[in-house]
Amino acid sequence: MSKKPIIGLTQGDINGIGYELIIKSLMHPYLYELCTPVLYGSPKVAAYHRKALEINNFSFVTIRDIDAVLPGKPNLINVLDDNVRVELGKPTLDSGQAAIRSLDAAVDDLRMGKLDALVTAPISKKNVEEAGFAYPGHTEYFQNRFNAKETIMVMVSDVVRVGIVTGHIPLKEVPKVITTDLILSKLEIFNKSMIQDFGIVRPHIAVLGMNPHAGEQGMLGTEEIEIIVPAINRAREQGIIAVGPFPADGFFGAGNFSKFDGILAMYHDQGLIPFKTIEPSGVNYTAGLSFVRTSPAHGTAFDITGKNLGNEASFLNAIYTAVEIVKNRSVYREISANPLQKQSLGQEVTEDLYIDQIAPGEEEPIL
Repeated sequence: MSKKPIIGLTQGDINGIGYELIIKSLMHPYLYELCTPVLYGSPKVAAYHRKALEINNFSFVTIRDIDAVLPGKPNLINVLDDNVRVELGKPTLDSGQAAIRSLDAAVDDLRMGKLDALVTAPISKKNVEEAGFAYPGHTEYFQNRFNAKETIMVMVSDVVRVGIVTGHIPLKEVPKVITTDLILSKLEIFNKSMIQDFGIVRPHIAVLGMNPHAGEQGMLGTEEIEIIVPAINRAREQGIIAVGPFPADGFFGAGNFSKFDGILAMYHDQGLIPFKTIEPSGVNYTAGLSFVRTSPAHGTAFDITGKNLGNEASFLNAIYTAVEIVKNRSVYREISANPLQKQSLGQEVTEDLYIDQIAPGEEEPIL
């Protein structure tokens, strides 16, 4: 890319940890060598948080709109009026409405091609719902606004990538929702994302079972045999390197996750609990969208808001990951336009990505 990407930031819940993490992240000077950040927020709210945190060596540059963005500066576009009320650590109707305003404004610029990526600060799902937000989370919102047929939530770190088949739904609904077609669709998006977004030419994907011991050959549940294995087989017919299903506990406990480029979990906590244990500063990435969207892998943290206890590592990683994916997509487009270059790159990288089979004595997949 010839220019630094412009990365939009949403403010999230103004009474939560979002502003603290945004400010602390934008105080890292190296960030401006990689991108130009733009916060869709409020100078008043930002000043309130800076005062509470006693941060005196940082300030935003307020610009009128995205066309006035200043490289090398922490830009801020005001999307709220001056009557907005900040109540640190307390979700309110105002804070929910403010989160939605920031998100909608950023998406408007995103749809016009004015942003290269978007990083979203945490929102309170219950709070924004009460303020009129008709979606269970960011992922569903973006899928609807951009008419994406299907997306997948992928938790990303330097050591592991975990995709989730079912997202923000009650656990009791998971068996009703999971189908062979749904798993196959998620595998297709996950596989494509690792190729174009993470530069992995032939991704190797481990698929987890849904039941304890991956069903124990049908004794503890039949979803693996009736639903998951058929999805894996159909994925393989398409050239996707999918292996499984693995019992989730032994898979992570034995460290087998390190042998794969991605892991597909069946439901939210099955994937996120081990991920956050392995990498507490990881990133949430929405694969399957026409644009790049990341977020920190945590919530609003109302209990520590305003106390200067927030760790910006996950939010900062979300910005870095967004920049890297934007770059990788640009390279992918260039390679895709040159078949000879694509073939050469594929031959070179495939050898590097070869993985050994699961060693005897370790948890074996049900095939």
